[in-house]
Amino acid sequence: MSDTFDVVVVGAGPGGYVAAIRAAQLGLKTACIEKRDTLGGTCLNIGCMPSKALLHASHLYEEAGHDFEKFGLSVTGLDFNIKKVLDAKDETVKGLTGGIEYLFKKNKIEWIKGTAKFSKKDTLEVKLNEGGTRTVTAKNTIIATGSDVATLPGIEIDEKIIVSSTGALDLNPAPKSMVVIGGGVIGLELGSVWRRLGADVTVVEFMDQVLPGMDMDVRKTFGRMLKKQGMTLNLSSKVTSVENTGKGAKVTFEPVKGGDATVIEADVVLVAVGRRPYTDGLGLETIGVEMDERSRIKTAHDFSTNVPGVYAIGDVIVGPMLAHKAEDEGLATAENIAGLTGYVNHDVIPGVVYTYPEVSAVGKTEDDLKAAGVAYNVGKFPFTANSRAKANMATEGFVKILADKETDRILGVHIIGADAGNMIAQAATAMEFGASAEDIALTCHAHPTETEAMKEAALAVHKRPIHM
Repeated sequence: MSDTFDVVVVGAGPGGYVAAIRAAQLGLKTACIEKRDTLGGTCLNIGCMPSKALLHASHLYEEAGHDFEKFGLSVTGLDFNIKKVLDAKDETVKGLTGGIEYLFKKNKIEWIKGTAKFSKKDTLEVKLNEGGTRTVTAKNTIIATGSDVATLPGIEIDEKIIVSSTGALDLNPAPKSMVVIGGGVIGLELGSVWRRLGADVTVVEFMDQVLPGMDMDVRKTFGRMLKKQGMTLNLSSKVTSVENTGKGAKVTFEPVKGGDATVIEADVVLVAVGRRPYTDGLGLETIGVEMDERSRIKTAHDFSTNVPGVYAIGDVIVGPMLAHKAEDEGLATAENIAGLTGYVNHDVIPGVVYTYPEVSAVGKTEDDLKAAGVAYNVGKFPFTANSRAKANMATEGFVKILADKETDRILGVHIIGADAGNMIAQAATAMEFGASAEDIALTCHAHPTETEAMKEAALAVHKRPIHM
């Protein structure tokens, strides 16, 4: 078995496995080093995919228990079996990770099971899972090791009572109460799962609104929706201690600006304060790879580092920690290595929060545009005026479009709604093509669909919506 490759990818998450497949498609002899026993990285194994399986199952349960009646439907004896719910989630993960393994075989990619460390810029020492080591030589190496959960000083995660996002995917029995530390995407998604399944959920967030970094209009509106659903939000609050009592945990928090502390008890505490680049132990200092102050690898536009032949993508470099961003960077990097022109437009990376309703966004927020001194127009259309949303009795939320005041070019789109995650694709496509709000306004949209709200928001940019 040869130990010399054209491309070696370190990490088999969405960025890494996509980079490996594209490199192999381009005729490059490719290997991928992954320490897990399954491919797919955090996303497929303990991240986006299992969480979406739980979100879907818990949403169906809540719909049957609370929303069917308004349609004249009735359900009796509704209950859930948490073991079967978790088993179904695990089956989803098994199918997806197995699919990646099939694609590796199909594209003749060698999967090296182990942990890699640079000894030279073109040489990796791999500690094999089965024991022993293997030296691998790479003409080009792509670092795609992703990220790991961040935590807070003094909080010890045991994945039973005090859990990270990983432990929150396997809680059995289902908790009756939960404290979520962090009001970002991960905390709100997983908090939503367990609230729907019966937990009293309290969120403690340092910032003044949930979903830091998103459009303020969206953040305020979504916070009100979460409260209406039954979540307790403690905003502008900081956690000072978490005590594991053996049967649960005590969480102490206080206002950021000072004031009396509050102590609450819960069965489970979810620590969801973000993620950090996984770059430790790779030997990057040995080969002199430049890093920034947040332990991210510095790269050029083609994802090359300062070390010739070494590239980096995904969560280990600057930008949002999103699977689809990593995938696009993986494609582009493989093509750049092969002599093609790979490119990623980082101004058009959509993001989605898979709660109910969903939240999605692409491009700039109003705060971004104000900070940059860009003059803009706003078009906003509520789902209460959308016929499909009314028929579905799912009228919460809106579509908001930000367009350049002078050129009318779309600069950002923000959506709260039942199908926001799918709807944002139209906005991203339009922005990639440099579309104006007028372009969307003049595009015929099928009726009745939620996407008509996008057309109406585009019309609203010029103050001429039809159904409002």
